[in-house]
Amino acid sequence: MKYINEAFDTNWVAPLGPNVNEFEKEIATYVGVKDAVAVSSGTAAIHLALSLLDVKEGDIVFCSSLTFVASANPILYQGAEPVFIDSEPETWNMSPLALERAFQVAKRENKLPKAVIVVHLYGQSARMDEIIAICNAYQVPIIEDAAESLGSSYKGKMSGSMGDFGIFSFNGNKIITTSGGGMLVSNHIVSLQKARFLATQAREPAPHYQHSEMGYNYRLSNVLAGIGRGQLEVLEERVKRKREIFNTYEKELGSVPGISFMPELEETYSNRWLTAIVLDAQITGFNRNELLRALDKENIEARPVWKPLHLQPLFRGYQFFAHSQEEVISEKLFKDGLCLPSGTNMNEEEQMRVINCVKNQIQIE
Repeated sequence: MKYINEAFDTNWVAPLGPNVNEFEKEIATYVGVKDAVAVSSGTAAIHLALSLLDVKEGDIVFCSSLTFVASANPILYQGAEPVFIDSEPETWNMSPLALERAFQVAKRENKLPKAVIVVHLYGQSARMDEIIAICNAYQVPIIEDAAESLGSSYKGKMSGSMGDFGIFSFNGNKIITTSGGGMLVSNHIVSLQKARFLATQAREPAPHYQHSEMGYNYRLSNVLAGIGRGQLEVLEERVKRKREIFNTYEKELGSVPGISFMPELEETYSNRWLTAIVLDAQITGFNRNELLRALDKENIEARPVWKPLHLQPLFRGYQFFAHSQEEVISEKLFKDGLCLPSGTNMNEEEQMRVINCVKNQIQIE
């Protein structure tokens, strides 16, 4: 409220203002990058990153398949063609094996991608060493979709800081929120200056309204940035609470035959934005959908793991590269995966309701 009241007291209600400037600095410092641009959504941040990389009609962009549609929609905005990359078992994120195979095919066809969008799913970092090495070998830039992973780290580096561009979301369901908002981060200061220009309708410095290229209305308001600044102050508490929630689920359900949890790769630290489990129906005696229905009967909301983008009707016909000939990891995770309630305001009694519902389902079966 302090930052919001400052915005109203100083009449900085419209987009831009002191809170926006400070929020950008605070995020850049936290993530460990040189600069950041506050925008209206994580989707807008991805769109700006693609624009900065000159992705245009006819170009190809590789993208993680196991993610929310917002990761790939901006590829379509640019008239480009998404190519979807499967997950791998240890992180549920982009498979380096599938990525390498996709690059080999693209090189043979003389059509390398303009960019690779790698997602850090549910707060867990992808295998960035392997992915960066592959992309560097083909000299293709990386956009880190860290929308779900603010506060996570990979081998001592903060999520969003390892690619050419990183993006965060502050949508209402994220670990911190501005109600709606996002951030584009990078060490490429000149590129981010261009991003600010594009995000303010590409208005040129002239006493009249002068525009030589297409821009967007993507800047974050000063009021919402004030919310973000206050939320950022409690980010570490939120991460701690998310991990406590995960640890309680794992303690209570981790020994149940047929239930496994999203792994945490060695030398990574996940914010555990959502606690995700996988059911082996042959062992548990019930499948993901049956558990969803049982939870719903108790007025407990749970969700399937993201439906892979290569299975979405919107992206029918686009190329997809599986983890291996034997396994399509993302499809298996979607078929058997479930996200349990993980809100930081959930108390111990509420979490035990969820846990007991799962245990009761096992006993019923």
